[in-house]
Amino acid sequence: MNSRWKQRPPHSTWGDFGPDDQLGRLNLLTPQKVREGVAEVQTGETFCLSLPLDLPGGTAMNPRRPPPQLNATRRGEHANMTYPLSRDNPQLSDVICDDTVTLALQYSTQWDSLAHMGQWFDVNANGEPEMVFYNGYKANVDIVGETDYRAGCGCHHGSHLGAKALGIENMAQRGIQGRAVMIDIKRHFGTERFAFGYTHLQQILQADGIEVRPGDLVCFRTGMDEAILAMQGEPDMTFLNSHFAGLDGSDAQLRQWIVESGVVALIADNPAVEMLPARPLNDDFYPSHPLHDLCLFRLGVYLGELWLLSPLADWLAHHQRHAFLLTAPPLRLPGAVGSPATPVATV
Repeated sequence: MNSRWKQRPPHSTWGDFGPDDQLGRLNLLTPQKVREGVAEVQTGETFCLSLPLDLPGGTAMNPRRPPPQLNATRRGEHANMTYPLSRDNPQLSDVICDDTVTLALQYSTQWDSLAHMGQWFDVNANGEPEMVFYNGYKANVDIVGETDYRAGCGCHHGSHLGAKALGIENMAQRGIQGRAVMIDIKRHFGTERFAFGYTHLQQILQADGIEVRPGDLVCFRTGMDEAILAMQGEPDMTFLNSHFAGLDGSDAQLRQWIVESGVVALIADNPAVEMLPARPLNDDFYPSHPLHDLCLFRLGVYLGELWLLSPLADWLAHHQRHAFLLTAPPLRLPGAVGSPATPVATV
């Protein structure tokens, strides 16, 4: 019996990889899967799959995530940027540059960790739902916030905040490298806004001859990355919110495909992978982000958002290919629930 839960959510992998597992489907990214990714390399060309980390720009896309701020470190009262050491010792010829950044970890191209989103769920089968995360790790015990928002408790925590379990450092330490495939929504359906479901997915898989294997990393190109780049730091949210596909997290067949496929991660060039606002899963108590619920909370499938996929997708289409080697580690930052990434595709 797991010490944190007596019952697990439907369609979940809780306990499948051990009672204290913090990796989820990342356990399926085995050395064999890395070799499969390497086997897809034919030319050795590489593609950077990260937007510049100061895009989309401003706070219009997410008011809680400000753009990064670069500043010089300090050398006493002086900025340590283009600082000549000859100021301190006339015999020294060095000129020093050293900087710091204040960064919302999920502002631009990013990974969601399994600590990013949990749910209310009755883990003890006693009719009393609790705030929990993947594999039953608990809010305010394993993932600790500044304030305890549970009913009847408005207490504040001290300095020991963050993800004591399921943090992004687990993902980084395991390593993110393996076989990835490109699902090119823009090439098949254009840039109109619509909820991309199982029927659309099957149409592309069959048309492009794509084989999705257990342990794969799956990328969805919508074309939003090209629009964000063209807006040059001033995102037109009216345009972005009225164009481009998102996965239909409420599509029962698509959800079942994610369950059965064994994929490790879903990656997109949009800000949430899924279409938001989403259709409710039921008429009672439901997640605002049904795909996040299925992937992060239930299955341990990672989500990559705001990736730069279009140049790679166009190259793959031109060469009649769809699979490649993806190397995409997050920052090894203990306790963080998300991380910027500079992924590299090797073809």
